[in-house]
Amino acid sequence: MRILITNDDGYESRGIEALVRVARQFGEILVVAPKTVQSGMSMAVTMGYKPIAARKLYALPGEEWWYLDGTPSSCVKFGLDNVMYPEKPDLVLSGINHGSNAATAALYSGTVGAAMEAALNGIPAIAVSLDSFSPDADFSAIEQLLPGILTKLLDNFNPRYGSIYNINFPAIPSASIVGIKVSRMGRAHWEHEYLPYGPEFLFDRGHTPSRADVEYVENKHPEEELVVMAGDFVNDEDGGSRDADHLLMDEGYIVITPLNIDHTDTTEMERLCGII
Repeated sequence: MRILITNDDGYESRGIEALVRVARQFGEILVVAPKTVQSGMSMAVTMGYKPIAARKLYALPGEEWWYLDGTPSSCVKFGLDNVMYPEKPDLVLSGINHGSNAATAALYSGTVGAAMEAALNGIPAIAVSLDSFSPDADFSAIEQLLPGILTKLLDNFNPRYGSIYNINFPAIPSASIVGIKVSRMGRAHWEHEYLPYGPEFLFDRGHTPSRADVEYVENKHPEEELVVMAGDFVNDEDGGSRDADHLLMDEGYIVITPLNIDHTDTTEMERLCGII
């Protein structure tokens, strides 16, 4: 099996290293990951005539690593069109994301967007995330349990065009995981998303400003205000609903949510056909 791996946290993240260790059990690996963090990019692509840096990092028997200075979807495109062509991978794995991509977070996710790019090209794809934003998050439960999940999914993958699987793990030890649930995408939203930017805000959340952040602050226009996107994740489900992915994950389940790139609202399509 030939596996293309990408993510949205960059090629140096601990999450992608853990995913590669899992994937080695299944076949040959090509990693094409973003040079820098590309979270929240969904299916965005780096386009136009802007030059994009690509670099082959190293190659070992059965394993090759590249980075691309572009979005996760662009990394999938580059891997398909420039590295593997004319062959195609048998599977695209995206992740392991630092942070949950359950509920409506999946709509923004570059991790899920990369899997959708693969599905657009007719390639089975799976996105994997851990419900922890810590750069030092513990991926041991995923490394222990994901191989069995992948084996079952690959043996029973939906052949329908556009299908992907979005897997989210709770950030708890494997012994504390309650089980595995197939779920639907939950309903939630963010509030108070943009907050004033400042050192106190950053350090309270354990974030150290990068050199680029410091330069941005130093070079801002005197009349500009600086804000940072953070926000509170608010559940929109009613009290009786317990089959949503983010709620099940909060209960200690690994959740597998089938998604599809076809966004057609078939119920509404049928209703409109009776009107128009």
